[in-house]
Amino acid sequence: MTVVDRWRPETAAGGFTRDDEDIAFYTRVNALIHPEMVLVDLGAGRGSRFDDGSAAFRKSFCNFQGRVKHVVGLDVDPVVREHPHLDEAHVIEPGGTLPLEDSSVDIIVCEWVVEHVEHPQEFADEIHRVLKPGGWFCALTPNSYGYVGISNRIIPESVKDRLMRIVWPERPHEDVFPTYYRMNTMGSIRHAFGDDRWSHHGYTANGTPRYHGNTAIGFAMVAFVQAIMPPPMRTNLLVFSQKRDIAETASLNRKKAA
Repeated sequence: MTVVDRWRPETAAGGFTRDDEDIAFYTRVNALIHPEMVLVDLGAGRGSRFDDGSAAFRKSFCNFQGRVKHVVGLDVDPVVREHPHLDEAHVIEPGGTLPLEDSSVDIIVCEWVVEHVEHPQEFADEIHRVLKPGGWFCALTPNSYGYVGISNRIIPESVKDRLMRIVWPERPHEDVFPTYYRMNTMGSIRHAFGDDRWSHHGYTANGTPRYHGNTAIGFAMVAFVQAIMPPPMRTNLLVFSQKRDIAETASLNRKKAA
């Protein structure tokens, strides 16, 4: 039994905790999809949430293949070609153009990727280009003002990897990529995406405590820190931004100019 199983005994009833950020995030994604959609998994990776160790409910809940018209996976890592639940997979260059037509996508899901974006405005512009009017950009990412975001920015790179192996020993080493945290606040999301082109419906939330070294005292300490943090300093950002149509954007611009 892991420390999470001891502190979150409800995990045995379905394979997820009461504060599982993935379940919270994908609950809203599931509420947005319909069968005629084209869905892009940006940063799809190898599909680790479908590994043998994952709970059956999680595998089905986070799998959109067969529930939407087409699922496209994009990642900088060629391992995306091994993802088991994509209709189409592409390897992309960091910061490069997405291999998608203009206004061809209904919803983009982006899990634990935004913190790795080096050039926020170019990233946001490319998301805007490929989404249809009314399309959704959905992202789960650490909050810069949460304990994870603050730690990542202040801990020197020379010790970060060694420390990660101590506080999160089960994390696969191949999943470690450079982080920038340049659009990991609600303000920076709104700045990059722009209120004239997007409506924003995201929020901050704590998730199941991590980085506790799989110890009871570590879990308790992280849980306490999360509990006392005010909303702006909660651990994660759950981003749900909808692309405005041309008429709506034009109307907002006219109001600004008036």
